[in-house]
Amino acid sequence: MLPELFLSRMETMLGEEFQEFLAGYQMPPVPSLRVNLLKGTEQELRGKTDVLKEPVPWAAGGFYCAEEERPGKHPFHEAGVYYIQEASAMAPAAYLDAAPGEKVLDLCAAPGGKSTQIAAALRGEGLLICNEIHPQRAKILSENIERMGIRNALVVSHKPDFLAQRFPSYFDKILVDAPCSGEGMFRKKEEAVKEWSLENVKMCADRQKEILESAAAMLRPGGKMIYSTCTFAPEEDEETVCHFLRQHPEFHLEEMEKFPGMSKGRAAFGETDNQEVEKTIRLWPHKLKGEGHFVACFRKAGALPEGVTPLGGVEKGISRKECPEWDAFARQYLKVSLDGIYLRFGDQLYLAPQNTPSLKGMKVLRAGLHLGTLKKNRFEPSHALALFLQSGEAICKWDLSLSEAARYLAGETFAAQGEKGWYLITVEGYSLGWGKLAGGVMKNHYPKGLRK
Repeated sequence: MLPELFLSRMETMLGEEFQEFLAGYQMPPVPSLRVNLLKGTEQELRGKTDVLKEPVPWAAGGFYCAEEERPGKHPFHEAGVYYIQEASAMAPAAYLDAAPGEKVLDLCAAPGGKSTQIAAALRGEGLLICNEIHPQRAKILSENIERMGIRNALVVSHKPDFLAQRFPSYFDKILVDAPCSGEGMFRKKEEAVKEWSLENVKMCADRQKEILESAAAMLRPGGKMIYSTCTFAPEEDEETVCHFLRQHPEFHLEEMEKFPGMSKGRAAFGETDNQEVEKTIRLWPHKLKGEGHFVACFRKAGALPEGVTPLGGVEKGISRKECPEWDAFARQYLKVSLDGIYLRFGDQLYLAPQNTPSLKGMKVLRAGLHLGTLKKNRFEPSHALALFLQSGEAICKWDLSLSEAARYLAGETFAAQGEKGWYLITVEGYSLGWGKLAGGVMKNHYPKGLRK
């Protein structure tokens, strides 16, 4: 039951290809996921599960999988071993090509698939700011950042123009996965079909232009910006790109590697004669295993300057001596020394990346790695800390089988013998949460709100 006006436009755009495009809607979507390369190599992760099938060619760690495997129900999902993500949606962050040490902004980040993909590329080094304007979606984003064990990400909730005032010419790379009319997801999301209209397409295009204006102001000279949508509408794709180029002669489009099934954008699709737009990429669901997407790669003229400081300066934090409860916990239970800036919010302790921008006046949901809660004469470690740690980084650990892990996730305690205190609970070597051993019983500290 696709909208008639949508079908009419797509037939005009695709010509002889239209019937093939239409036939694609009779085919089921191909399930896919992306393994978390912060947890191990593709080979290690693939060797521990039979969920992963054919690799997604354009995304490191991306795999197609069988629907019947139900990967969202597996304990590995709760351990952040993988993120269930549509294959075409992996392309924008892959083309961003973030590198360790860079400062990166994901401007429209919820629910977090692309943010967690960028974080894997950063390898824990540098700074990732993940922004989502809608509070409830920002909360989901923050939860996914936690589940994937990411230490160097800030989750904030602001309008793009507010961030543009705080971070002029600051970021090395920016991803703008813009809110759109969602035509590329019609096969997967029935609500996208119901919400579609020509008016909504125009509204989205106008909003995308505004978002790109803010993003342009935040990108450093020489920096790279990826613009992407999950729609076929030329108004939101080629036309938005050409409008941006007219307004910003300091930007140009860069060529991107095309994988089998990908096509170049076309000036003829939109009301433009700028042939440079053919450097963009369209992902068509009738040509590859994925849904509809559009990707453009912008480069800002100039050389990357050194030592750019955001307005408001950087966070100074507190010393480790000012949180003795944490210091005692870390000495007793951790094999690793964590570098960064300690930030305290009430009784909550976070570890932010070095040179974290000042957070004063910002709506921050996650200020780096949440370490835990400072209590009188003791420290209670956070779930985020557990998911960040590798199995070998905890002095006390307890490994569970898959069936035992399922019971742990449900909140069950279990009998155990050993030194009393905090244990990192793992499932087949992947961190899952905390337990506290006392009197022969491992008390379950898996968060009650996450229990299955």
